[in-house]
Amino acid sequence: MAQEFKLKGVTSLALQPGDKHEVEVEGLDAKVLLLNAAGNVQAMGPKCTHYGAPLVKGVLGTNGKITCPWHGACFNTKTGDIEDGPALDPLPVFKAIERDGAVYIQGDAETIKAGRRKPNFKCTSTSGDKVLVVGGGSGALGVVEGLRNSGYSGAITIISNEGYLPIDRPKLSKALLTDLAKLQWREEGWYQSGSVDIVQDEVVGVDFATKTVSTKSGGKFAYSKLVLSTGGTPRVLPLQGFKVLGNIFTLRNVHDAKRIVDAIGEKGKKIVIIGSSFIGMEIAVATSGGNDVTVVGMEKAPLERVLGEKVGNLIRSGVESKGVKFYMSAGVDKAEPSTSDSSKVGSVLLKDGTKLESDIVILGVGVAPATEYLRDNSVVRLENDGSLKTDESFSVVGLKDVYAVGDIATYPYHGPGGNGKYVRIEHWNVAQNAGRVVAGHIINPSVEPQFFTPVFWSALGAQLRYAGNTIASGFDDVVLQGKPEEGKWVAYYTSGDTVVAMASMGMDPVMAQCAQLMQLNKMPGKKAIQDGLDVLSLGPPQ
Repeated sequence: MAQEFKLKGVTSLALQPGDKHEVEVEGLDAKVLLLNAAGNVQAMGPKCTHYGAPLVKGVLGTNGKITCPWHGACFNTKTGDIEDGPALDPLPVFKAIERDGAVYIQGDAETIKAGRRKPNFKCTSTSGDKVLVVGGGSGALGVVEGLRNSGYSGAITIISNEGYLPIDRPKLSKALLTDLAKLQWREEGWYQSGSVDIVQDEVVGVDFATKTVSTKSGGKFAYSKLVLSTGGTPRVLPLQGFKVLGNIFTLRNVHDAKRIVDAIGEKGKKIVIIGSSFIGMEIAVATSGGNDVTVVGMEKAPLERVLGEKVGNLIRSGVESKGVKFYMSAGVDKAEPSTSDSSKVGSVLLKDGTKLESDIVILGVGVAPATEYLRDNSVVRLENDGSLKTDESFSVVGLKDVYAVGDIATYPYHGPGGNGKYVRIEHWNVAQNAGRVVAGHIINPSVEPQFFTPVFWSALGAQLRYAGNTIASGFDDVVLQGKPEEGKWVAYYTSGDTVVAMASMGMDPVMAQCAQLMQLNKMPGKKAIQDGLDVLSLGPPQ
């Protein structure tokens, strides 16, 4: 039953749109966020339900949306509901009352202390509709949570070939975590409470005419709506030694992470990472403690394709400070066997003759859309890269009642510089948010999907934040602000006068501000940024 609790040190509800304050609740070991939610002053849970970032340091727009400063989760401050992932649990909201020179909130004590609320997921009986989700990653999470949170009562089945419940996959490369108790977002009972069946099997074919899916074990599953969310398959090198020698790994799932961790053992290993992409760089940082780590990249600088040479070299310097060595502008010739065990890798030979001794080799050379089960299907047309072309609702073009999200989806991008050009974005947030868009479309196909800004983050010695996208337009210049020598900088990626993306370190909440401005199509142009504009000086996005 709701009670009243006094807010410490607060005497008035005179907050302007966009204002927010974290305040203590008297009588409880708890805090709330007092804010003006699009004209309505109220309180809500103070921390993002993803990783616990303080939302007082986030960005509150005049439209009532608050964006987490760390990873871009967005909440509706009027309801506490999730607008954008990666958070799964919504926030509680509390009515605020001003009386006799003090301010009180109404709410349940335990809910105030928890600072979060479980979404409306329970479903005890299902109707005749059947949503079948193929894949158990971020996109699947977005679909399932989005459907049940919105009251969908049809049957839901997830078919996953990973052997466990949906996990927080970014933790694999960022920390090499292998404990499912720390990786799985929800327990099995959670899915059971929502009448969500999870089948551990591998899909081998789809009959779009009869609306059935076939699995490796011989199972047949009917669907009313089909959501394909099978993610990516790590690429391997078609070079001598790489397919036959042991201790050469890729990283995509928990099983891969366990194999790498077991191979490292008591540390002191020589580890060669091929590929200076985000996966390769994150693994380099994660394994650098107690090991001899070397990164081999084809680019001039790590991450050059996404971040540009100058910013890539900033990242390189930070990672080198952890003892990681780099061989850039390098080509790989072959992997050679160990002299002590010819079944395992012993060295990597570069094209210039350099020989890198290695106990372990980890490949971070990208992923391909995991659509092998559709390659021979005469009904579906795959794009040249193996992905599926969709519309803004992530409905597969040319197929009825079929959706694709995540790494396998090529969709029209309407962010800055996008102009509806088709892109495929391999971000955790994009997959989950696309899943939520699909859920909304299944429930009400007449509602136009809203554009969400692609956001990602990376653990590269310090935390990198990124918002926007350069795939659609490319970038012809990078405008750098801040103090790179102190690890505090923002890089703006421009195409003509349009800022199409940004990356930052040590400058929160600039990413959150830019994500909201991009979503509202209010991002300042290149000239303003070159002239020194601080985007935070613009105040609450509106």
